[in-house]
Amino acid sequence: MLDRHVEDIAHLMRRAGFGLTGLELESHAGRSYDEILEDVLHPERFPAADDDIYDRYQGTVDEHEVHSAGLWIHRMVHTQRPLEEKIALFWHHVFATGMSKGEHRHSSNRQIDMFRSVGLGNFRTILLELSMDPAMLYWLDNNENHKDQPNENYGRELLELFSMGVGHYSEQDIKMAARAFTGWTFKQPIPQYTQGSYPAEFVFIESDHDDSEKTFLGETGRFNGQDIIDIIVKQPATARFICRHLYNFFVADEPQVPAWNQLPPGDPQAIDIMTQAFKDSDGEIRAVLRVMFSSDFFKQAKLRRVKSPAELVAGVLKLVGTEPVPASDITRYSAATTFMGQILYDPPSVEGWHTGHEWIDGGTLTERVNFAVDELADKNRIGVRKIIEALETQGESLSPSELVDRGAMLIGALHLDSVTRRALIEDVSVDGDLSLSSMGDSANASDRIVSLLQSLVSCREYQFA
Repeated sequence: MLDRHVEDIAHLMRRAGFGLTGLELESHAGRSYDEILEDVLHPERFPAADDDIYDRYQGTVDEHEVHSAGLWIHRMVHTQRPLEEKIALFWHHVFATGMSKGEHRHSSNRQIDMFRSVGLGNFRTILLELSMDPAMLYWLDNNENHKDQPNENYGRELLELFSMGVGHYSEQDIKMAARAFTGWTFKQPIPQYTQGSYPAEFVFIESDHDDSEKTFLGETGRFNGQDIIDIIVKQPATARFICRHLYNFFVADEPQVPAWNQLPPGDPQAIDIMTQAFKDSDGEIRAVLRVMFSSDFFKQAKLRRVKSPAELVAGVLKLVGTEPVPASDITRYSAATTFMGQILYDPPSVEGWHTGHEWIDGGTLTERVNFAVDELADKNRIGVRKIIEALETQGESLSPSELVDRGAMLIGALHLDSVTRRALIEDVSVDGDLSLSSMGDSANASDRIVSLLQSLVSCREYQFA
């Protein structure tokens, strides 16, 4: 059975990143949970990704989200800063913005970079950066929000989906927010198809800004967009709404966002604890995550959250191993998540993706299992090879139960329930004990290990984070 300390670390790294292999977990066994957590919460302690590599690959293909998404998944697999990528994925879900409308990859990639940069910081800063982001400005039409003709799209979604949630503001508040963000737009880049791709830049056009007095959420003044954000972040509803998002993404599946004003959280006490951390820290996301990841409710929430397609694909690729430089077939990663129901850089609506068990139906489950099984089929993949070699050190032979338990550990300390474990043991028992003394000469032994690994990634527990 799994060591509790190792199991807790594995759980943390699946939620705060994209998992670790069993060998990586064993290298952490001598470190305390809190020590590992502080490293996770401070990505700046570790080397950043080589952006030059990704920039070179970005510049060699047509403007399309499948390539950017493939490169992002590659980055998830190889990063030494897993929470930086995970928090970017979180905000990409909450602040859903699609490249399909803007057709401008520079803006979309810059938005993801912005989420990496500020995503663990103060929520006030995050909303301000979002409100100046060209991809968001275009996605929700704030570039068409003018002093003499306000456009309410961004003001509405800022309140409904990005900060407070339905039921905590009025239609008049939406109108006032829209007026406050007039003049917030971006400078159009050089046309991309004839001159290459250039970034769009935020601009504030003072002459197009409504500087008149406004009353918003009970406060009155000549508010601009930054003032609106300051008022929003102070609201108790904002703290609870963002903490419920964080709980849903990192702890356990919740109902979908539109139901939140009608259905209470699954664990109200957990949301209360996180909300207090948000208030005590004046909206610091890192502080909320520290409290959340340290809590008993987090550590006890194993197998209560279905992996998103991006998490599943990145986790499998970490397990089998990929080259540090992106391969020419990088788009197959994003194609895999697409077939599973998640198109990175192109969420289905401003509401983001529906999560939890809605990730899985008859078709998408088949795609998820087939992807994992196919990736593990090649015993010469570096990650698969390392697992086989690790098993070779276990003695002369392994009983079926020892083989299953050791295999579950080596794919990332997978916690199997008793029914699944018993079924796997019965399956491998058909061929008896696994002889390790002649592993180097036995293709059959390697094949048995690969078959077990494929069974492990096909089981229900592997589909959960």
